[in-house]
Amino acid sequence: MIDFQPSEEQELIVDTVRQFAENEVRPAARQAEETTKPPAEVFAHAHELGLVANGLPEEFGGGGARSAVTGVLVAEELAWGDLALALGILSPGLTALPLAEFGTDEQRKEWLPRFAGTSFVPGALAIVEPRFDSDAFRPATTARLEGSEYVLDGVKCQVPWLDGDDGVLVIASEGDEAQGFLVSRGANGLKAERERNMGVRGLPTAELTLEGVRVPRDARLGGDAGCDVRTLVARGRTALAACAVGVARAAFEVSRDYAKQREAFGGPIATKQAIAFKLADMAIEIDGARLLAWEAAWRLDQGTDALREATLAYQQAGRVALQVSDGAVQVFGGYGYIRDYLPELHLRNAAGFGSFEALALV
Repeated sequence: MIDFQPSEEQELIVDTVRQFAENEVRPAARQAEETTKPPAEVFAHAHELGLVANGLPEEFGGGGARSAVTGVLVAEELAWGDLALALGILSPGLTALPLAEFGTDEQRKEWLPRFAGTSFVPGALAIVEPRFDSDAFRPATTARLEGSEYVLDGVKCQVPWLDGDDGVLVIASEGDEAQGFLVSRGANGLKAERERNMGVRGLPTAELTLEGVRVPRDARLGGDAGCDVRTLVARGRTALAACAVGVARAAFEVSRDYAKQREAFGGPIATKQAIAFKLADMAIEIDGARLLAWEAAWRLDQGTDALREATLAYQQAGRVALQVSDGAVQVFGGYGYIRDYLPELHLRNAAGFGSFEALALV
């Protein structure tokens, strides 16, 4: 039986993250978006809260309390504050969580302590490719074994590229299956070009070109056993579904509050049927999308295949985020198009969910 009642500990975590999002993330969001430079102090404080490190194994300095359900609760609150900064805060998990789940003992010993240390260290996962038929399970990027090394060739995009770490987890085809490979950012043949995006501008992303990049054989995630990319994709889509719910909720709340204050034709526009019905539809769609994300997370915590549920949650939540953000712009009228107000930012950020794949994991 699925239980959607958060535990007392989860409720405390949600309250803490919500305060952090309101007091630190949201106030820093607009400047980060305008300058395309995320605030290091916000990431540092998030690291102190242990939002990612708490899910890492205790033997490597983490809290040993990984839970996908807790992860989606945290992701929603952070994205309610701001999507770009939320993805930056959660970025360590892009490398650390796959290592914790699939890494060999040697890989875990080498990599995980840095993510549970005293300072914020970002992570990077290269899974999306710049082609219309990009498929995480059948990437065009290839990895072939030559002696004691793998040689990687291909192009990846939408790779979080924050300063502070020297590695990226690249998903590539080895024969007929997709596998992960740990690549140094300074590897010969690896080129990174900063992307210029319509939204989520507070999160630096890069297009990576790999031309004959050589990594040692033990850089294959999980060694000879490899990793389960299906699980990684399910965890990524579940996390992004929660982020989309957070964006939608933020857009709904700001438009609801504006509608209560804005007066026209003798009263607040929230009392007008067209606006009231629109707001009601927003609230209904958001709650439905949230339940889908929670169900996918619950299945992940049960150790069962959750790809179907994660995909449904991601597709629906992404649609809802775009629909609600567009509705918020309409509620604001002409003001919704002005950068001094939040709706245009929410709308540009929500538009990205149509192409995101794994910018966060739970």
